[in-house]
Amino acid sequence: MKKFYVEDKVFDILPNLNIGILVLKNVNENKKLEETEANEIKNILDTANQKAKRFLTSDTISENEVVKVWREAYSAFPTKKGARCSLENLLKRVLHDNPVGTILPSVDITNAISLEYAFPIGAEDLDKIEGDIRLGIMNGDELFIPIGKDKEEPPLKGEIAYRDDYGAVCRCLNWRDGIRTEITDDTTYEFIAMECLEPNRLEELQEALNRLEELMCHYLDAETVTKTIMTREDNSVEI
Repeated sequence: MKKFYVEDKVFDILPNLNIGILVLKNVNENKKLEETEANEIKNILDTANQKAKRFLTSDTISENEVVKVWREAYSAFPTKKGARCSLENLLKRVLHDNPVGTILPSVDITNAISLEYAFPIGAEDLDKIEGDIRLGIMNGDELFIPIGKDKEEPPLKGEIAYRDDYGAVCRCLNWRDGIRTEITDDTTYEFIAMECLEPNRLEELQEALNRLEELMCHYLDAETVTKTIMTREDNSVEI
C-alpha cells in the first residue's frame, strides 16, 4: 500500500503547517449528471464565490490575511518567480468581480470548497503515482512537466514540493500540478491535499475536509479510503 508522508525539514520551515488528506476510490469523473445535479453543483460554486468575500477585507490581494500567510510561506523557501498559492488565484477572481465559473463537476466541487473555506486544494491521480507520495525539500533535478506545458520545468533546489519516486508532482507546495499525475476523465483513484498554515483554523480545516468528502461521494459516487489531518507529530499515513 502507498504512503503519504511529510519530511521533518518541511515543518522546520513551515512549523504551523497542517494538511488535510482525502483519498477516494471509484470516483466517476466521467459521470453524466442529471440537470438537477449539475444545477446544484453550480449553485454550490456560485454560493462559494459569494462566501469567499468574507476573506477579502482589503482591495489589495496581498493584504488579506488568508493570502498574506501564504505569501510569507512562499518567501521561506526558493520558488519560481511569480509563483503564488492556488488559493490566491481563486480569490483574486472574486476580488475583481470575475467569479470562478463551472468547468467540470469535480473541479467545481474542489474550487467551491477552496473558496468557501479559503484553503488551497490539489488533487492527483493515485494510479499514476510511482511509489509513495511525500512533501519534501527538492534537490532541483526532479522530473516535472507542468500542466499546459510540453517541456521539463524541474523544481528549484530547496523548493518545497510534492513528489513520488519518478519526480515532482506539484511544485511550490500548492502552486502548479504536473501533467503526469493530473486528474482526467479516466481517473478513479484520487489523492487530495488541503493545506492550512493557521493554527486557529484547524476546526475549519476539518469541516472543509468533511464537506469535500460529502460532495465528492454524493455527486461522483466516490468512496473514502483515507481521511485525516497531517501534523508534525503525525506525519505519515497509508493511502
